Amino acid sequence: MEKIFDITIKNRKILYKILKRTPPELLFEIPEGYRNNIWWNIAHVVATQQILMYKFSNLPSRIDDSLVQKFRKGTLPDSIPTDEEIDHIAGFLLSTAEWAQEDYENGVFKEYNEYKTSTKVTLRNVEDALAFNLYHEGLHLGVILSLEKILLKEEAF
Repeated sequence: MEKIFDITIKNRKILYKILKRTPPELLFEIPEGYRNNIWWNIAHVVATQQILMYKFSNLPSRIDDSLVQKFRKGTLPDSIPTDEEIDHIAGFLLSTAEWAQEDYENGVFKEYNEYKTSTKVTLRNVEDALAFNLYHEGLHLGVILSLEKILLKEEAF
């Protein structure tokens, strides 16, 4: 599990850099053919990890539940975030990954409600959730990189 946590933290550092370096006008833009933006994808990664690990383990989220609900699966960007909301998500990118590792190592995850993902992967325990979460975050990093490429090309014109 140590490798999964290590890779997750490395991925979260990449997402943090993207969040901090991307100009707001690109961070919130939704290109034609897409349903969401860079901002939503980054916040969604934070929310989904809380659901997969904590909610399905019958534990409270480590972040405010309103953020989890706002960026969970099936949601779409509905407004431009405040600077405070951006700062919260930026801080949560690393802290939630670190907390998850700490909680895992301290044996906090004692039960798990089996869950079948939209990709038909059945999660039976928190270890399955951690592995799937890493896959999920990789998918969203790919989407973010695709969005960046399209938006930067559009900006050049």
